[in-house]
Amino acid sequence: MGLQQVFEDVRQASRKLNLLSEEKINKVLQDLALRAVESTGTILAENRKDLDRMDPEDPKYDRLKLTEERLEGIASDIRNVAKLPSPLGKVLSERELENGLQLRKVSVPLGVIGVIYEARPNVTLDVFSLCLKSGNAVVLKGGSDAHDSNSAIVKIIHEVLESNGVDKNIVQLLPPDREATREMLNAVGYVDIIIPRGSQGLINYVRENAKVPVIETGAGIVHTYFDRFADLEKGKQIIANAKARRVSVCNALDCLLIHEERLPDLQEIGELLAEKGVEIYADESAFLTLQETYPAGKLHKATEEHFGIEFLSLKMAVKTVTDMDEALEHIARYSSRHSEAIISEKEENIDMFLKAVDAAAVYANASTAFTDGAQFGLGAEIGISTQKLHARGPMALEELTSYKWIVRGTGQVRA
Repeated sequence: MGLQQVFEDVRQASRKLNLLSEEKINKVLQDLALRAVESTGTILAENRKDLDRMDPEDPKYDRLKLTEERLEGIASDIRNVAKLPSPLGKVLSERELENGLQLRKVSVPLGVIGVIYEARPNVTLDVFSLCLKSGNAVVLKGGSDAHDSNSAIVKIIHEVLESNGVDKNIVQLLPPDREATREMLNAVGYVDIIIPRGSQGLINYVRENAKVPVIETGAGIVHTYFDRFADLEKGKQIIANAKARRVSVCNALDCLLIHEERLPDLQEIGELLAEKGVEIYADESAFLTLQETYPAGKLHKATEEHFGIEFLSLKMAVKTVTDMDEALEHIARYSSRHSEAIISEKEENIDMFLKAVDAAAVYANASTAFTDGAQFGLGAEIGISTQKLHARGPMALEELTSYKWIVRGTGQVRA
């Protein structure tokens, strides 16, 4: 069966989704959460095949890896999605015209969503649950790195759908080869929108080659600014959490900006980072401050290439700035507009930072690790959008809808 037929089957199945009751959708999601946990052994065995093909030192290894605990967490997110109110059928606005026509603007599904992603098998379950709850069919294009894991998960999803009498074609997994990617990017009339999740290279390729509209979920080049008026105890915990909680995710800290008057505190900030094995690339001032106390093998002098990079590992850059303006200028130059943070006790500086920084999520005195659909109370996420059209930040149920105008009349005709 060619891919055009796959796209056609998904498109046909998507039309039936509009007729499913919210109760039926929630039942499927609850059943899937249960089956995912019950199938832990099967999923982990297939995941092990993928892991065995990847170098454990590869930054994508942690993203690829599934564990019993992670599957429990994914299942919990699916249950949370089931509990959320449906985003469909909401009346966004309504009015009656002078001629008596009644207009309503109502939320509806996007239709068929194509998701292209790399070594993240958790995305398979997250994306399906959000798409089903928002009435969308989905075409998944995972990478070869995670194909065994993705195939096992989609097989379980299909079994749950069939046991509930729902057309399994509302979700399909494409082959892991590049040709399948090209076909999806050109699937005009079948796929309504494409969302890439992965490296900047993947995102750039999709944006530059797609004929289908694209929502960018950009790479996370994340900064935290330790202001002149920062609280040290808060700051060192926030910085360590943002950097080391989970290094392979897009909200992890990549560059610490520190006010020059607070350089003496860098040694204490570095204690927690050293404990967690963080490798630091520091500018001249920060390097001189740390060289006597930070583990020698973990401290290096930064070059230009260490700023504006998403490390996805236990590495980070440190840049000394003279004032808020220099911090803002550095962020404006190097940020991917994903998540940025300030640590400060001066409200005037916090307010300036929150207003001036152009990013999907901007924090004051908190870890950027919270940029996540589940953490934002959205159930889960299909990605973190860094663009400005349609959606920005964690994309969950409401962001997977569009709207249509419903017009009711009593026989009106236009002159």
